[in-house]
Amino acid sequence: MLERFLVPEKDRVIVRPERMLAATTEIFEKCGQSPEDAALSAEVLLTSDLRGCESHGVSNQLRVYVQMYGDQQINPTPDVRVTRETDVTANLDGDTGLGLHVLPKAMEMAIEKADKHGMGAVTVHNSRHIGMLAYHSMMPLKHDMIGVTTSAGNPLSMVPTFASEKMFATNPWAWAAPARNEAPFVFDVATTQVAGNKLRLAERIGAPMDPAWITDGEGTPIMEEGPLPDDYHILPFGGTREQGSHKGYGFAAMAEIMAPILSGMGPGFLMPTSPRTIMGHYVQAIKIDGFIDPEQFKDDMDKFLGGLRNAKPAPGRERVVYAGLPEAEEVAIREKEGIPYHREVVEWFESIKAELGLGFDLV
Repeated sequence: MLERFLVPEKDRVIVRPERMLAATTEIFEKCGQSPEDAALSAEVLLTSDLRGCESHGVSNQLRVYVQMYGDQQINPTPDVRVTRETDVTANLDGDTGLGLHVLPKAMEMAIEKADKHGMGAVTVHNSRHIGMLAYHSMMPLKHDMIGVTTSAGNPLSMVPTFASEKMFATNPWAWAAPARNEAPFVFDVATTQVAGNKLRLAERIGAPMDPAWITDGEGTPIMEEGPLPDDYHILPFGGTREQGSHKGYGFAAMAEIMAPILSGMGPGFLMPTSPRTIMGHYVQAIKIDGFIDPEQFKDDMDKFLGGLRNAKPAPGRERVVYAGLPEAEEVAIREKEGIPYHREVVEWFESIKAELGLGFDLV
């Protein structure tokens, strides 16, 4: 994550991962989730924090979910059911359940199908936000499989290239592939120039926006560094057409096709604006031994990823990394030293603890 999004040292409160996991689990149970679903939902959020992806961890997301449960916009006990199925595919009705615990069930089904038939793909409709996509794409890794996840729906935040109105959410994609000794390759990105939740992190700490991250309210790209304005849209990755924004636009459109449209929900810009997140999802598991011996694949991945990691750095750069390596290193650090949260986040936990009558103890 860019330095500007990190919590300033003066505002950091270090929390042990197991304490944050227990607190988050207790909050989800209070919201009505079963103990099993609450533990899974908390694990998804904490995995994000451990990997240094605070934008999709408890800091931003948990308070949104709590508000939506309070407004009865999320079903705490969804009856997730199959609405269409073949040997290698399925479509699930998420029954307005939170994707943090609904989508892992979809990926488990995809893994089971891939184990039998080489590939498995599952869509989910009528669901809610799924948190960090990497969590779901990493699930197949231990089965010697490659994982793919995408999600789309609302709220809308991104303009297509040359458009003046928002037509997409951040429409992220995540791919994960195993290796033997190297950290797995895990590529998890929004198709926006900057992830929407990172803007919330930046706003919390007063970090400026880079040129070509966002537009003004009329869709004109803002090409100077500055604070986050009140009225803005996010640009596709690439920023402007001259810098390749049509590529981010295309990836966003494919997320729309593979998730809400393929699952039967239709495009996100035609969905109701309330509740805050109505989303469709797509997961896929690909069994490596359908193509090549998994041991050879993992050896080749080590050569590939090790080669990238040992590439000669450009002047002024310390090293070359690949997607998934910094996150794996961050997990080792944060499991040992604890997770740095902004003091405002810890204050929110103390406030919700009192409001809901909970008993956790963060610090």
